Amino acid sequence: MSSYESRLSRRAFGGAVAAGATAAAVGVSAADAQAQTPLVERPFKAAPHRRAKRPNILFILGDDLGWADLSSYGAPHIKTPNLDRLARQGVRFTDAYSGSATCSPTRFSLYTGRFPGRTKGGLAEPIADRSVGLEPTHPTLASLLRDAGYATALIGKWHCGYLPDYSPTKSGWDEFFGNFGGALEYYSKLGLGGEYDLYEGDVREGDAEYKDLRYYTRILTERASEYVQRDHGDQPWLLNLNFTTPHWPWIAEGDEEESAEIVRRVKAGHKGALWHQDGGSVEKYAEMVQDLDRSIGEVLRALKKSGQERDTLVFFASDNGGERFSYNWPLSGNKASLREGGIRVPTIVRWPARLDGGQVSHEPVFTPDWTATLLEIGGARPHPVYKLDGTSLAPYLLKGERLAERELFWRVRGERALRRGDWKYYRGKGGQDQLFNLAEDRREQADRAVDEPKRLGELKAAWERTDKGLLPYPAE
Repeated sequence: MSSYESRLSRRAFGGAVAAGATAAAVGVSAADAQAQTPLVERPFKAAPHRRAKRPNILFILGDDLGWADLSSYGAPHIKTPNLDRLARQGVRFTDAYSGSATCSPTRFSLYTGRFPGRTKGGLAEPIADRSVGLEPTHPTLASLLRDAGYATALIGKWHCGYLPDYSPTKSGWDEFFGNFGGALEYYSKLGLGGEYDLYEGDVREGDAEYKDLRYYTRILTERASEYVQRDHGDQPWLLNLNFTTPHWPWIAEGDEEESAEIVRRVKAGHKGALWHQDGGSVEKYAEMVQDLDRSIGEVLRALKKSGQERDTLVFFASDNGGERFSYNWPLSGNKASLREGGIRVPTIVRWPARLDGGQVSHEPVFTPDWTATLLEIGGARPHPVYKLDGTSLAPYLLKGERLAERELFWRVRGERALRRGDWKYYRGKGGQDQLFNLAEDRREQADRAVDEPKRLGELKAAWERTDKGLLPYPAE
């Protein structure tokens, strides 16, 4: 544990004691007091002698949520008691990364367990038309787990291609309810092109007897709560729950007037209306994040009510770094950048049957690792032809085995990055090779390239070796 983290833990402990005393004085319940107190964590340690059956998997993604947008990650102005409680009951990761810096490629890396650049659809950053998507012939987390006996469902944002060629139900998910595009207006469900983008399976939900024009996060929360309480018998299940919150447009529940104005612009043909460049605020963004937290809390309460909490692995993360109003301190950069703020994301894992709570891990991990991990835990074998780029964390999490030093690789148009241990190689759009020691400089301000030319050369060469095995970007 670094000296910074040690000081943070001591402050957290002091805050917890003070909060407990205050709660006793004013009559606040112990549960409420716990939800409001800072985390008190210990370094991660596996419990290797426990045994459990194959877990259900509830994999929750926020959309464009920044690394420090949760109160358990340092946000001073955003309260996320439900996700903080999840962290208390599980393992919080400080050095977890997304597979890429935007929506679609990260989802490709999760669903395939491979670098986005392995597939044509993964080269789109993000997917913006119907020309590419996740090929139905490619094995996925869902198809492999389904073949191993899991029921599978995806609720929420897909963003890996459009009908008629691409769909969750063509790629291993038994059920799908959600939107195909990268964003939608939260009430009208209009997408970037003005289309109604809410589907039940491969049929637009609006083509049925009615359209559900309530706030989208509410609808997804209800659907997910129903799914986790459903009687699946002895069959384990995988639910990918992909919220669009807190992605733009910046509309919280109750903002019908703002919604109506955006809908007016969309219908008038104003391209980019959903980007909401003239709207939003730090306060509105915080409201949306707190609503995401409440919604996740509702799903988790439904899971507990179902009696499956102990045997369900719950995973929470963001699909990439934060956007305009996100709180990323002390990281630099945000969404679309390979700076830490664009790819380092809050990540929490809870599995009561196998993992002790109140723990923190500082191991560098990224999205494709979780694919490999969940396949191993779920008893599914990767497809021999489609080699995974992630490393299963199951031996580390469940047996206490040490993770070998390895390389985490990223590539987006105009930028490159690779992390090995504490060191990160980075080249931005300016074309300058840079080297940072993240243990000492998470903000990436002290370029060590001149001081460490050999290390810089090694990491640069490692990046280029991996890049050679990927598809080239099409000409713009």
